[in-house]
Amino acid sequence: MDFSTPQDLRNLTQFIFLKYKVHANLTRGQLESNLVHPSGLLTCGAAIRSLTFSKGLFLLKNSSSSASRTPSETKSDKSKPSADSVVAPTAKIQVGAGSATDLRKHFVVDTNVLLHNPNALFKFEEHEVVIPLQVIEELDHFKKNNDETGRNARSVIRRLDKMRSIGRLFEGVVWNEQGGSIRIERCDLKTPFALDLDVADNKILGVAHRMHMSGLRTIFISKDINARVKCDALDIPSEDFEADRVDADWLYGGYAMLSCPSATIDELYQERQLSIEQLEGLIFRTIEGGELKAHDLVANQFVVLQDDADESHTGLGRVLSDTGHLIPVTGPRKPIYGILARNVQQTMAMDLLLDDEVRLVSLIGAAGTGKTLLAIAAGMHKVLREERFDKLLVARPIMPMGRDIGFLPGDKDEKLALWMQPVFDNVAYLLSTRGGSGNEADSKTAEQRMDQLVAGGKLVMEPLTYIRGRSIPHQFIIVDEAQNLSPHEVKTIVSRVGEGTKIVLAGDIGQIDNPYLDAASNGLSHLIERMKGQRIAGHVTLSRTERSELASLAADML
Repeated sequence: MDFSTPQDLRNLTQFIFLKYKVHANLTRGQLESNLVHPSGLLTCGAAIRSLTFSKGLFLLKNSSSSASRTPSETKSDKSKPSADSVVAPTAKIQVGAGSATDLRKHFVVDTNVLLHNPNALFKFEEHEVVIPLQVIEELDHFKKNNDETGRNARSVIRRLDKMRSIGRLFEGVVWNEQGGSIRIERCDLKTPFALDLDVADNKILGVAHRMHMSGLRTIFISKDINARVKCDALDIPSEDFEADRVDADWLYGGYAMLSCPSATIDELYQERQLSIEQLEGLIFRTIEGGELKAHDLVANQFVVLQDDADESHTGLGRVLSDTGHLIPVTGPRKPIYGILARNVQQTMAMDLLLDDEVRLVSLIGAAGTGKTLLAIAAGMHKVLREERFDKLLVARPIMPMGRDIGFLPGDKDEKLALWMQPVFDNVAYLLSTRGGSGNEADSKTAEQRMDQLVAGGKLVMEPLTYIRGRSIPHQFIIVDEAQNLSPHEVKTIVSRVGEGTKIVLAGDIGQIDNPYLDAASNGLSHLIERMKGQRIAGHVTLSRTERSELASLAADML
C-alpha cells in the first residue's frame, strides 16, 4: 500500500481512530494535525512514535516498548498519564480486514448484567465492552416493565443514545481517558456454531464465539449460570459480573471472639470501658472463620470475650466509634414488649436496635432467629414507650415465594394486608399479654389494639413500590425480607431516610425469591459490606433459631 499523499495518511488515521479508538483524549482534527509526511512516519505527542508496515500489519508503538514492561508498570502508566502524552494501548491493525490482535480485553455483556446494574457499561475501565445487537432487542422488550428491570433497561438505552452523539456505536465509542470503549456488535454469524442460532441466548453466545475464534481476548460476562456453562463447553472464557458482588461465605458477621485473661473481662465491666490497645497482640476469631488483630476492629463491631482459664466466664463489648475503646454490653434489664434476648447474638442485635446513635442496623439470619420480632419490638418500644420517633413504618418487597396467586381484590390496604400478614402476626404477638400491662391487655384484644395503632398513624404498613422520591423524617423504619432487593433498590430506600429517622433492614440471604439475585449480589449483602465500620451503622448475623424446638430442628436437618 502506497502512502504518497497526506490524504492517504488521514484516511488511515481516521480508520485507526474510529475502529480501535487508540487516541482516547484527542479529537480527529488534533490527530490529523500531527501527521508528518512524506516519510510515512505518524507522530502524535509522545505517545505514538512510529507506524511501520510489515506483511500487511500496521504496528502502533508507544514511546517505550510495551513488551519490555511488566504488567504492573503498564497499569501504572495507564493510571497516571503524563501531561505531554496520550494514553494509547498497543494494537496490531489489519488494514482493510477489520480484525485485530489487541492487548485489550473484549467483554461481551449479556442482557441480564445490564438489567441487574445499568452502570455495568462503565465498569471495565480501559477495555472494550461489546453489546450484541440481540441484547438491544431484549432491552427493548424489558423497557416496558414497571419494575426494576424496566427502569434499568430504560437507563441503559438512554446512555447508549447519548453515546451516539460521540461516535458510531457499531464502530465503538471511547468513554474514558484510559481508552475504554463501548461497541454494539451485529449478530450476523457466518462461522460454524454448535448451538441453535434461532434461540436469542445462543445468538449472544455466537458473538462471543466469533470474537474468540478470531483471536481476540474475549470474555463473556453473564449472570446466567447456564450461559456460562455453555461458554465452557465452547471453550470461551466466561465470568459472572462481580463489580457489586460480595463473598457471601466471608460476609461481615458483626462480631469477633477473643480468648483473654480473666482480669481483662473484669476490667471491662468494672471500668465500663476497655482500651483496644490493651488487646494488641491477641488474635480475634470472626464468625466468618477469619482472624483479626485489635487494630482491625471496626466501629460498632462486637467482641465476645472468653476467659482462657474458665470457658463459662465471658464478657461482651462493642467497639465505640472514634474512641478506641470497648464498652460493655449487658442488654436491657426489663423485657421489651415481653421480649428478652435468648442468646448472645440477640443481645447484640437489641443493643444496636435500642441505640439512638446507630441510625442504620442490618440483621441477617435463618428463619426463626428473631430478626423481625426483635426489630418490631424495639421499634414499638421507641415509638410508643419512649416516644423517640413519630411512627413505626414497616415495609416489605412484593416478592412471592413460588407461583404467584395473581391479582388481589380491594384497595391498597386490602391488597397489602396479605403481604404484610407476617408483620401483623409479630405485632399481634407483642401486643398480647406478653407485651402489655395486665389491665391494658384485658381491656382490648391484640387485634383491637393493633387496629387502634394503625388508625392513629403510629403503625404504618407500606409497600416499597411508592417509596421513590419520598423523604421520611423522625420515623423508625423496618424493611423486612430485604434480601430480595437489588443494591440499587437498597440505595433508593436508605437514601429516603430523613433527619431523626432510624432504619433497620432484615433478611435471610439463604432464602432469596428474586430470580435476578443471589447471596452475593443482593442489596442486603451489598449494604452490609459497604457500610461496615461506619460510625452510625451496625450489623449482626443471627445464627441460632429460637422460634421453637421444631423450627430449630427443621433449620438444622432440612
